Amino acid sequence: MSIFETLESEVRSYSRGWPTVFDRAQGSWLYSEDGKPYLDFFAGAGALNYGHNNPVLKKALIDYISRDGVTHALDMYTVAKRDFLEALNDVILQPRELEYKVIFPGPGGANAVEAALKLARKVTGRESVINFTNAFHGMTLGALSVTGNSMKRGGAGIPLVHATPMPYDKYFDGAYPDFLYFERLLEDSGSGLNEPAAVIVETVQGEGGINAARLEWLKGLSDLCQRHGILLILDDVQMGCGRTGPFFSFEEAGIKPDMICLSKSIGGYGLPLAITLIRPDLDVWSPGEHNGTFRGINPAFVTAAEALRTYWSDDTLEKGTRAKGDAVGRVFTELVDRHPDAGLVAKGRGLARGLEFASGEVAGKVCAAAFDRGLLMETSGPDGEVVKLLPALTTTDEEIEQGLSIISESVDSVLSH
Repeated sequence: MSIFETLESEVRSYSRGWPTVFDRAQGSWLYSEDGKPYLDFFAGAGALNYGHNNPVLKKALIDYISRDGVTHALDMYTVAKRDFLEALNDVILQPRELEYKVIFPGPGGANAVEAALKLARKVTGRESVINFTNAFHGMTLGALSVTGNSMKRGGAGIPLVHATPMPYDKYFDGAYPDFLYFERLLEDSGSGLNEPAAVIVETVQGEGGINAARLEWLKGLSDLCQRHGILLILDDVQMGCGRTGPFFSFEEAGIKPDMICLSKSIGGYGLPLAITLIRPDLDVWSPGEHNGTFRGINPAFVTAAEALRTYWSDDTLEKGTRAKGDAVGRVFTELVDRHPDAGLVAKGRGLARGLEFASGEVAGKVCAAAFDRGLLMETSGPDGEVVKLLPALTTTDEEIEQGLSIISESVDSVLSH
């Protein structure tokens, strides 16, 4: 592995926890170049909800490439883009009675967030944006300004301004009513809080430690925004596309955000794709006012459309995700009960699950022990104290059971020492 250490920047991270060279992947498995299999409960940080090299999506992709379908097209009209928009409208938006227009902002989740923040400020004429403690929205400057992690923010090298953090759900462990501080600042002309253009929120904070907001909290936030004329931006980059069960992670709360950011698994196959959904009346862009070279990645349109039609034309995947998530939750609860003095906390919703430990050191040791046993998973949270699971939604029940067995062995082994 010397070439990586010699030429690749020190900024690399995941490879440090998984010191092997991977060669191929299929379904929920990655294989090192010497053939060792690893059960993947990381799934590209949520970019592979349908697994590695999904055969249905792979066929659609190969067929498209083989016929010399357009690959790069900026924002030109193409058959592939039309097919994706029709699938998105027919399979996702119309059945949920959602009316949005689509921005193609660039290849990644941070691009989707940047477009939403920029448009919110343009529409309202205001600068301030409200974000939440432990939030993560991306590594570009605008997205980083609404991110909570101090280490990531510190990498900016300049002041990150025009964003004000508020307490996320359960931040004070129920000691105060929801939004007490937020509402007070909004209503007090002497608070010093500039009138916000928007609020940006994740329903489950993935990088922040698998902090799952209560549905009533999300509903209360939506109501607050409507009362005060604030746009609600829902960052569903990691938790959308079925990660929590429904296609959108906010559906169970019964809310309709003004803007929705999607990336990661919206491309279906692991190809880069991002979209920002906006209320039609907010579409006040001038032509070319927000653009980018890689916002028309047509192979991703192909696999995205195929994924929507294959997995979201009925509720089979949603039900399976809920059932598998419940299985993970039961095992995590058993681990909490088995180690009552370890300070463990089971967290999450659907197949976004976390097990919080007393420190990042202990959580890191658990992930290392799992890697040695052939399982990939990462840590999250402000101090890396949460073992985070994001298995593919297509992971079989048997693979879920196998992975949970490895996790239990790893937790027991680390805590016994």
